[in-house]
Amino acid sequence: MKDDLLSSSGASRRDVLLGAMAATVAAGLPRVALAQAERRQNLPTSKSSKGSTTMSTITTKDGTEIYYKDWGAKDARPIVFHHGWPLSGDDWDAQMLYFVDKGYRVVAHDRRGHGRSAQVSDGHDMDHYAADVAAVVEHLDLRNTVHIGHSTGGGEAAHYTARYGQPQGRVAKLVLIGAVPPIMVKTPANPGGLPIEVFDGLRKALAGNRGQFYLDFAGGPFYGFNRPGAKPISGVIENWWRQGMMGSAKAQYEGIKAFSETDFTEDLKTINVPTLVMHGDDDQIVPIADSALLSSKLLKKATLKVYEKFPHGMCTTHADVVNPDLLAFIRS
Repeated sequence: MKDDLLSSSGASRRDVLLGAMAATVAAGLPRVALAQAERRQNLPTSKSSKGSTTMSTITTKDGTEIYYKDWGAKDARPIVFHHGWPLSGDDWDAQMLYFVDKGYRVVAHDRRGHGRSAQVSDGHDMDHYAADVAAVVEHLDLRNTVHIGHSTGGGEAAHYTARYGQPQGRVAKLVLIGAVPPIMVKTPANPGGLPIEVFDGLRKALAGNRGQFYLDFAGGPFYGFNRPGAKPISGVIENWWRQGMMGSAKAQYEGIKAFSETDFTEDLKTINVPTLVMHGDDDQIVPIADSALLSSKLLKKATLKVYEKFPHGMCTTHADVVNPDLLAFIRS
């Protein structure tokens, strides 16, 4: 009888606990649904001492929903960040937190098919990427803006500046970090480029086992964790993997062609705003000799800054160096 009572009492306690947990979850659901609805309607979901913090989406002319985040006071000078492949606006966390604290308005979007933007089937090319940026910039009416692009985002930022930013007078300064311009793939006009087989290999690895490929990519050459003596940082690797796996495999597969085969030479020649070109000389993803060293010669107002032994993902691994250098250029 005593054992029966104990068994009954234990079951009752379990029932009470399970019931309480269910009630807590149920009570939270309306708040979650409300927060999601607010984001869909472009309404602020939270506030900060620096101004409103908004996470929103817009719909482009071709019906693609683009996610962006917009932090800081609306009258502060804006900085727009363009992320690399196959990531999202979250890759700029270290920079966005730094600059919003310095009093800037910081904006980062997720490229179509990446992150939280719509996983559309088409438009995974630099023309669409630049048009999507223009849609976000015009929606927010950003002016006197600094655009900062990393890797693929550097190509996107350059293409946007040449095609939309300068004609409309919206871009004041440009920063290219570990960026893909002028063109990555080897061609008769670009003999120093990487063979097409390198990019075919990326496509094969992505299609074969995207999850493992992304772990290996982030855990190896992207951050230089494959170098002798380097200490891989699990949180950095897992965060890279998280961002990559959020996006569409199709968008990321087709994005390889966009970042490797697009020729940005004419874009660079037409850009007339002060441009800071930053690159690590140990970049294993976008080799410096066929990127920054050439781009800086094509740009009219370029400042080249080379970082000894820095990897491709230097904005994360060396944010303590990169951020102050960005600030100095913006203030100059």
